Amino acid sequence: MVKKYYSDVGFVSTQTVRLPGFETTFGYQFPYVDINYLTLGNLNKEKNNVILVTHALSGNALVAGQDKETGAIGWWDDYVGPNKAIDTNRFFVICSNVIGGCNGSTGPTSINPKTNRPYNMEFPPITIQDMVKAQSLLLEYLGIEKIFAVIGGSMGGMQALTWALHYPEKVHLCIPIATCMAHSAMQIAFNEVGRQAIMSDPNWNQGNYTPDKRPEHGLAVARMIGHITYLSAEIMEKKFGRKPQRNPEPSDIFPIFFSVESYLQYQGESFVKRFDPNSYLYITKALDMFDWFQNIENPDVAIRNIKSKFLVISFQSDWLYPPEQSRQIVKLLKRANKSVTYMNLNTPYGHDSFLIPNKELSTIIDSFLDLEFNQLTKNGVNLNAI
Repeated sequence: MVKKYYSDVGFVSTQTVRLPGFETTFGYQFPYVDINYLTLGNLNKEKNNVILVTHALSGNALVAGQDKETGAIGWWDDYVGPNKAIDTNRFFVICSNVIGGCNGSTGPTSINPKTNRPYNMEFPPITIQDMVKAQSLLLEYLGIEKIFAVIGGSMGGMQALTWALHYPEKVHLCIPIATCMAHSAMQIAFNEVGRQAIMSDPNWNQGNYTPDKRPEHGLAVARMIGHITYLSAEIMEKKFGRKPQRNPEPSDIFPIFFSVESYLQYQGESFVKRFDPNSYLYITKALDMFDWFQNIENPDVAIRNIKSKFLVISFQSDWLYPPEQSRQIVKLLKRANKSVTYMNLNTPYGHDSFLIPNKELSTIIDSFLDLEFNQLTKNGVNLNAI
């Protein structure tokens, strides 16, 4: 066990629950699914102070705090905790690993009960709707009927939008960050290059690789490609420019090794230690297949039925999920006379702006939650975490 901690939240441990019976969007019947999740703060008697945080592509249930066993710090530790933007003194925070993932929830590495072997590529295609359906079953298991707020960035934003559309009676506030209603051709293209990098690795073996012979090179390249899209040209130039990393070594093929090359290689190498290649294939495909109005017979009626108030956030320097995609969401909601606040932040960090310490983002989230908390309290709704 790790003895020293570096988080205001302190040591935490995720839990895993097995939920029986689950049918996917495409009709696959799981006898059960495992959901790995983390809760922080205290659930009040009314069970109405719940904030569901939904994670992005490479995230997991460890949203904040420090894992007791590994020492890992939560991916949104700067935003979730005592007296932070998502205040665990006030709110009961839940975050779960998505199905299709590789951090405790049912995914390609899980054992298929029909064969007693890992699913690998026998795992069925999953969608963002499936991820949200699993979360709704988790909340049902926890006895929670309504969410004060659902919040997430990128893929997490897609999940937040899905919650508001498909579970309109259960969501009070919806905060999608740096996301879209459906991927563009360019967004799909970047993901496909990453998938091909994995599937072209000789160790992939049609997805039937072993723990000691994984397609790590392909996954590392996929991560390198993805990481380029997460940053802005401005921050890349400022951080790396054309600086060489070190003096030439005898093993180098070329006489100059740039700092940015070293950075990308490090990102790729560190990613393969914590992520499964097949999960990367399934989750990126779920991103590409996402359409906010998929399987909705009458989108106009569905959007009119939404009850949530929205805070939509984008970043001016984000070229992977550009502000125009967020504005499309805002325009659609406003045409349906929904309550929408839109903020386009001029931060230079690209798509990663919601994952790194960002005081402006933190202040906006904190203010939005605080305003609605106080308004409901004034109207006699008890949201206190006691």
